[in-house]
Amino acid sequence: MSKNEELREKLFCTADHACKKISDDELKTADSFAEGYKKFMSACKTEREVVNFVKDLAYKNGFVNFDPKESYNAGDKVIYNNRGKAVILAVIGKRPVEEGVRIAAAHIDSPRLDLKPNPLYEDAEFALFKTHYYGGIKKYQWTAIPLALHGVVVKADGTSVEVNIGEDAGDPKFVVTDLLPHLAAEQMKRSLAEGIKGEELNVLIGSRPFRDDEGSESVKLNIMNILNEKYGIVEADFLSAELEVVPAFGADDVGFDRSLIGAYGHDDRVCAYPSVMAVLEAGEPEYTVLAVLADKEETGSDGNTGLNSYYMSYFIGDLARMQGGVASIALSNSECLSADVNAAFDPTFPGVYEKMNTCFANKGIVVTKYTGSRGKGGTSDASAEFMGRVRRLFNENGVVWQVGELGKVDEGGGGTVAKYVASHNIDVVDVGVPVLSMHAPYEVISKLDLYMAYKGFLTFFTK
Repeated sequence: MSKNEELREKLFCTADHACKKISDDELKTADSFAEGYKKFMSACKTEREVVNFVKDLAYKNGFVNFDPKESYNAGDKVIYNNRGKAVILAVIGKRPVEEGVRIAAAHIDSPRLDLKPNPLYEDAEFALFKTHYYGGIKKYQWTAIPLALHGVVVKADGTSVEVNIGEDAGDPKFVVTDLLPHLAAEQMKRSLAEGIKGEELNVLIGSRPFRDDEGSESVKLNIMNILNEKYGIVEADFLSAELEVVPAFGADDVGFDRSLIGAYGHDDRVCAYPSVMAVLEAGEPEYTVLAVLADKEETGSDGNTGLNSYYMSYFIGDLARMQGGVASIALSNSECLSADVNAAFDPTFPGVYEKMNTCFANKGIVVTKYTGSRGKGGTSDASAEFMGRVRRLFNENGVVWQVGELGKVDEGGGGTVAKYVASHNIDVVDVGVPVLSMHAPYEVISKLDLYMAYKGFLTFFTK
């Protein structure tokens, strides 16, 4: 190596492909880790399904339901289930909770189509569902693809039924139809944002009339009869239901080299899964560690299962109180990795990225100092001191990482749960996985970046 090359290596900031920074054995470990993640992604399409998956996994690994009237010792493992839509896994550390906890906070909701309270109607002898899209989507991407229906219906007597149609072999699928190009001249004059309008996202669910009926809406009647026979529900039960329309395909390897994973909902389950796996491997940590999986991030984190509520701070406060500590001191001494994704550089659309400050697939976990939009609106902006701590931690423990912004300054931007965590006086920075085609029905991530997320969260919990 020449003197110039030595100086460049010493002085320049570069981010190489993760393959160049890890051994063959670790590469095999990353690929193996991805197999468990793919099964998780294929099975968990909604926040409720993620919570159920995590609960089952936690119980198998010795976690018990959290009881605020109990007291816990170092190494004890507890789970707090918030209304079946958000969950916290915690392993009690050796140090007092008042000295702070270590948090990885991800969200488990993803953009989708929700059924409206009165969704079912018939038109032109088709039965359809009216939907209201959830989160930021490109509406045209949700047409002419196979869809599934997931969720829960609470009936008039208070009992509930789980719905999952479209995932198993032999299940029917559903679809939002679109115009054929031959008749779409006027539609194609619309802007891309208006190509499909919100009120056109109607899901086709049937077309045969009830055979013994001569009246109106006989197709709708047939559908309700099928639903009543299968689930025991009537039309009014839609008023107390949470039914979500999601893509009806699982997670796949992408590319001849199988280096990437395509799936619905990488944002943000690609951070939720490794944070959970890291907590399961935390052992008996020095500080109490938490994997917080939140709901409602895609719509602003509001509601009692989103991180703009107080359930996480209440939980930490209860842990501190059990040990005779003060909640506010515990929160102020805590640290958090806001485990959320960033937009990976896409060479097909380079114009929206600023190449020196964007993240790339296969270059490791991305540390995002600030999110927000334009003039840093809606961000917490991590301090130099906390950025320095995370940087040293990752460098000293073989975590391949990079930094990134969410596109050029004036292109738009987006937010995460970081500002809601910071509102409790907790040091926080965004750390997550780069994603291609974010918020599309089929997103793409790198297996190496997924594994580095797990390694980064585990390092944060245990070092």
